Amino acid sequence: MTSPGRTERLVLPGVLTAEQAARTVAGILATQRTDGAIPWFRGHHLDPWDHTEAAMALDAAGEHERAEAAYDWLARHQNPDGSWYAAYDDGDAEAPTDRGRETNFCAYLAVGVWHHFLSTGDETFLDRMWPAVHAATEYVLELQQPGGEIGWKREDDGTPVNDALLTGSSSIYQALRCALALAEQREEPQPDWELAVGRLGHAIRSHPERFLDKSRYSMDWYYPILGGAVRGAQARERIDADWEQFVVPGLGVRCVLPNPWVTGGESAELALALWAMGESERAVQILKWMQHLRAEDGMYWTGYVFDDDAVWPQERTSWTAGSLLLAVAALGGDEATTTVFGGEQLPTGLDPDCCR
Repeated sequence: MTSPGRTERLVLPGVLTAEQAARTVAGILATQRTDGAIPWFRGHHLDPWDHTEAAMALDAAGEHERAEAAYDWLARHQNPDGSWYAAYDDGDAEAPTDRGRETNFCAYLAVGVWHHFLSTGDETFLDRMWPAVHAATEYVLELQQPGGEIGWKREDDGTPVNDALLTGSSSIYQALRCALALAEQREEPQPDWELAVGRLGHAIRSHPERFLDKSRYSMDWYYPILGGAVRGAQARERIDADWEQFVVPGLGVRCVLPNPWVTGGESAELALALWAMGESERAVQILKWMQHLRAEDGMYWTGYVFDDDAVWPQERTSWTAGSLLLAVAALGGDEATTTVFGGEQLPTGLDPDCCR
């Protein structure tokens, strides 16, 4: 089991002690396969985004070798076009269960790789992962639309789904900025990526009509902030406008309206978004509320149906635990985590009006 001494950076009064953090990290490590894959839980599927989120949590906890193994799994099993499938049975690369190739799933590797490099300073790792990041980024940008938004995915037969999701595009915005940071570190300028970031950020901030209407989902509410496209007064206005709809005092954050269901992943991510906009006190409060989802093994139940007083579904996912650990790491000042989620030190891309 992970030593509490390695998780002192993850202590947050009312949320985690060092011993509790160690138990949560040990739960993620127990979920990870020997080949590096991190499924939701053993026997369930792996998706590339949540696999990366869990790997980032391992780095925040000092488990750098295990995080590196997770990124190496992605590099080994990348498709020729730069993508990954949306789901793999129990993390088995030979057993994809959803052959769609979602853009935000593929883009997120850049966030994880930059986070790992900032955590370790390992230039050899960066050099080894750069081809995978480059190929994944190029795959994603093939689906950027004229308005700047990013198409959702390609079907198994290669057919593009050009409809864009605000949550997915906001995650991609963060990933593209991390990809640019990696390019700068390698002194390999990517001017097309810079323009793509600028166009995407403009679409997220100013053109909601370019995205499918998923406003019932809390992720569409906070993800433009979590991904870094929206900050300042616009972020505060956005959060305050829908706070009472999505936040259930004492329990956490609803996943989707009007369902009486709060979820751990959304609660931890909202806390991270609140921290990013300078609202640390509210962030800590959300994390304290979600502790009713903590299980005896240190992992977290996916959600709770408060009308029925029922934990549902009956699963404890690696990515829910990972998102909680990353939120705590940011609040605790972990440099790698604050850099990739704070955003101030990430490249901002080019103004889309500059090249017209």
